[in-house]
Amino acid sequence: MENNRQKKIAGIIQEELAKVLLRSIQDAGGRNLLISVTKVNITVDLSVAKVYLSVFPESEAAAVLKGVTANSPIIKHELSQITKHQFRRMPELFFYIDDSLQYIEGIEKSLKEEDNPIENRALLYKRKMT
Repeated sequence: MENNRQKKIAGIIQEELAKVLLRSIQDAGGRNLLISVTKVNITVDLSVAKVYLSVFPESEAAAVLKGVTANSPIIKHELSQITKHQFRRMPELFFYIDDSLQYIEGIEKSLKEEDNPIENRALLYKRKMT
């Protein structure tokens, strides 16, 4: 269970990181790519932040995750410059793709009986636990 401090820091990181990523996309050429920071989880000791990203189109998700992870130190530095008066220390950032929209879409598709996963078990979506 997150305490109020964790929630506050997570909210600040989520808001500022979204701005940083938007700027970096525009600087990189502004191709048709949408990245949103869907959730940030902070550990109790405030040293690690798990950042969940949603990417549209989905086909670009792996490439975006690879690029963001490779540039994690630069992103962390930029965030620390923005939030230097709010945090004593910037948490380490670990990025993940948020697959909850695809998971929900699969459930909705099954409920509409377009594909019946009870009859064909291969249709069941294997969600990665993180």
